[in-house]
Amino acid sequence: MKNLITILVSGAAFCFASSLQAQEAKKIEFPQASSLASVKERVGVTDVSIEYSRPNVRERKVFGGLVPYGQVWRTGANAATKITFGTDVKLGGAAVPAGSYALFTIPGEAEWTVILSKVVDGQWGSYAYDPKDDQARIKVKSVATSDPLETMTISLQDMRAGKASLVIAWEKTKVPIELDTDVVGKIKPQIEAAMAGSGEKPYFAAEMFYYENDLDMALAKEWIEAAAKKQPDAVWIVYRKGLILKKAGDKEGAMAAAKQARELASKADDELKAEYTRLSESLIASLK
Repeated sequence: MKNLITILVSGAAFCFASSLQAQEAKKIEFPQASSLASVKERVGVTDVSIEYSRPNVRERKVFGGLVPYGQVWRTGANAATKITFGTDVKLGGAAVPAGSYALFTIPGEAEWTVILSKVVDGQWGSYAYDPKDDQARIKVKSVATSDPLETMTISLQDMRAGKASLVIAWEKTKVPIELDTDVVGKIKPQIEAAMAGSGEKPYFAAEMFYYENDLDMALAKEWIEAAAKKQPDAVWIVYRKGLILKKAGDKEGAMAAAKQARELASKADDELKAEYTRLSESLIASLK
């Protein structure tokens, strides 16, 4: 009987151990050959997100080899790359409504075709791609690079004034595509409405927007004067006044504002003092 009990206990222990091993095996998460990546950026006032998988070169010839020229490519690995725009944009000059799209490309030796497909869900690779679902097709030039890139990358670069370059890069090739979110068309009417209204006027933010986007400098000058009148000891406003006046062609006024900003900076706390002393002196030097 004792031997039987020993056998039963040992068997139960073995089954329990086997069960634990099976559970542990189920928990293993194996790495993907091509890592999943996401990009989230705000361009102007437009949220842009990209979801894609990043293949590696692994000592292979990529373009013209692993990725044939003249054929539709998923632009990554695994599921088709997904790109989402929070507002209407222009990509490579083509109008694209807000929404999500599958991003495909047709690589060429010197020119690529970039495709946005309206069919996003269930797109594994480019197997189910159909041209009838295209939202946009854009021709862009590819650029040869000297330094090889092992892992494919999609990024947003050179962002300024609501514009950016959507860059696909891999091996020794990169493909920059111009992205324009029309930030002026979106924000300028809102500024005009706010300035015409009876509420609080966004003088400082409005003049900064006009300055950064090369809009009406006469209005920008008017607004920075109003902002400085409300906060005459704000060194950052007085310094900005100098920039506006310089751009508006008022060199004498810009010099006076720069010197005033330097004087205000000398009375500020350490970090603010150092920053605006440096900025003010740089502006003064540029006006001599």
